[in-house]
Amino acid sequence: MKIKVVIHEAEEGGFWAEVPAIPGCATQGDTFEELLQNLYEAIEGCLSVDVEFLEVGDNDRILEIAV
Repeated sequence: MKIKVVIHEAEEGGFWAEVPAIPGCATQGDTFEELLQNLYEAIEGCLSVDVEFLEVGDNDRILEIAV
């Protein structure tokens, strides 16, 4: 899966990025390399959902797929 991100230079130095396809998913880093590492973690975290607290009926299924 490929996801587009928007990378900004921070006024105070470093970088910050947002993921338009995932509302609220953003991160920052002091260096570009740190930003990239943080982006992978942020996207993974934004796409993770704890299904333990979801209300699931008898006819519902939870399916985990790779993207």
